[in-house]
Amino acid sequence: MEFLPLLSFLLLLVALVNIFLQKQKPQPAAGNHPSDEQIQLLPPGRTGLPLIGETLDYFSKLQNGVLWTFVAERMKKYSPKVFRTSLMGQPTAILCGPEGNRFVFSNEKKLVQVWLPSYFDKIFPKVDNTASGVASPNTEQTKLIRKHLPAVLKLENLIHYIGMMDTVMKQQLHTEWNHEKIKLVPAISKFTLRLACRFFLGIEDPKKVDELAIPITDVDKGIMSIPINLPGTNFYRSIKASKVMRDKIQLTVRQAKIDLHEKRESERPSLLTHMLLTADENGQLFNELFITNHVYGMLVGGYGSVTSSLTFIMKYLSELPHVYDEVLREQLEIAKSKEQNEVLNWEDVKRMKYSWNVAREALRLMPLISAAYREVTTDFTYAGYRIPKGWKLHWMAKATHENPDYFPNPKQFDPSRFEGTGPQPFAFVPFGGGPRMCPGNEYARIVILVFMHNVVTKFRWEKLLPNEKVVHTAVPTMAHGLPVRLHPHKQ
Repeated sequence: MEFLPLLSFLLLLVALVNIFLQKQKPQPAAGNHPSDEQIQLLPPGRTGLPLIGETLDYFSKLQNGVLWTFVAERMKKYSPKVFRTSLMGQPTAILCGPEGNRFVFSNEKKLVQVWLPSYFDKIFPKVDNTASGVASPNTEQTKLIRKHLPAVLKLENLIHYIGMMDTVMKQQLHTEWNHEKIKLVPAISKFTLRLACRFFLGIEDPKKVDELAIPITDVDKGIMSIPINLPGTNFYRSIKASKVMRDKIQLTVRQAKIDLHEKRESERPSLLTHMLLTADENGQLFNELFITNHVYGMLVGGYGSVTSSLTFIMKYLSELPHVYDEVLREQLEIAKSKEQNEVLNWEDVKRMKYSWNVAREALRLMPLISAAYREVTTDFTYAGYRIPKGWKLHWMAKATHENPDYFPNPKQFDPSRFEGTGPQPFAFVPFGGGPRMCPGNEYARIVILVFMHNVVTKFRWEKLLPNEKVVHTAVPTMAHGLPVRLHPHKQ
């Protein structure tokens, strides 16, 4: 088990290294130092403890599932619009409320760019489509990939996979949900991994899918772990698992290239197929390693986040019988309209309005993307305060999701919040927003609704551990896998 004192030591080390690197940069001439007036225009706030800033308080609240209070306390003390802090050795501004979200999302590539802590490179190596092999989330090749991803993940493309998703889920229910007692997290994980492998990689062989099950779980655990690369730590296992996954995916890439050359394409092309056929602005196809790393990142993202969302939908449905009953009513109407063995289609999914409101309420309380960073690329003014170039902007979904100004009684599970016009724009942001919005948001929606239809029309369930704790890692999960007792419906 990893302890907070170890985190304190790490953060101190990270801060010291960051300060050392900053000292190596050329210092501005005496005449270029900011004036007292400029310094006073910085957002209100505090930098916290020497070197490590307020990172300990931040991580403590993150691990306890009360990250929103980190923002709420400072909004009340300093400003409801923006405040400054210091996280992971970085001067950081947090822009609050829907207006702050709108500003961050709409100024991607203008005033800000995506930023990740350097230790992420160990788990998600940067590989460019050039001889240098060096890349970042902001290179032209990476931007081109993001440009083509929406085409693959567009709704008009995804609707052709609904029947496949429905078939896979029915198969999983037959093979994995045939016991009175099961742990939901492993059962859901098998479903989401099988779908992700099919959609992103074109892998249908169950044995090949199973080969990725352990390493992808280890990668997921290491993403938000203490980044100390020593045997026995989650971070160490995550790095090793990353290498295993990328090696296996690279073999799949090579086989897919052979299949394309020999015209042995699948009826429903995968993301991998699309990437193999995509060229850059010079007409050059993406290289094997570049494709491997990007598909690997999409696979990890499409697995962990959807698994987490389905886990908490199941948790809330077991705790709220009146919500379950309304979902069941809606889904039974759809089931009764189908012929025997007829798979779901897009028209069926469109009818799942209440079910999607339930899913959105679960995403409000347990968002797919809990937080993210941006780096300021040019000085700008926000709410009357100067945000300097080089600072980091930290955005977190729960800063609005759990704010009673936008969601009254925020701890209460209430799907009716999404009826009519729904929440204020940019208050509900489980997928982020702007150019960097999660490209898999429609994929997640369809997977979630197909899953809900199949499970709810087949079972009721009760939790076996009523007080099981939530574990907050890269994405939240349940401490003991959410064991339940299944109660099949009488046919």
